[in-house]
Amino acid sequence: MTVAAILKRKGHDVAAVSPKALVPEIVKTLAQHRIGAVLVKDSADQLLGIVSERDVVRALDREGAATMTMSAAQLMTTGLHTVTSATTVPQAMALMTDSRVRHLPVLDNGELVGMISIGDVVRSRLEQQEQEVDSLKAYVAGSV
Repeated sequence: MTVAAILKRKGHDVAAVSPKALVPEIVKTLAQHRIGAVLVKDSADQLLGIVSERDVVRALDREGAATMTMSAAQLMTTGLHTVTSATTVPQAMALMTDSRVRHLPVLDNGELVGMISIGDVVRSRLEQQEQEVDSLKAYVAGSV
């Protein structure tokens, strides 16, 4: 199974904010979309980085109330780990585990086509394993 299969089920919509967006707007976007990270894109729709709930919490720990006046550009992670639609689910899972990230933008030919989360990847793996178990049960039941 590939990332394309996850996006087919999940959809290609991706929440994004501008680099000038302040923490209250970022948090509102996260809450409205019920997501754990939001991409940061400029006015030309170029992907600049990602801001996660963890980034906000860490800033609150470091900066306290001043965090509320910080922008996405100040909080975002810029060294993004990305995948393509052709990336396999096990490859995406390994990248997330090794890189300690929970969200991966999906880029095809340099264009953003979606984003997957660790929850999407785990759900996909569980569904795949259930299908394999069902197939084995049917095989065993048919061969007895």
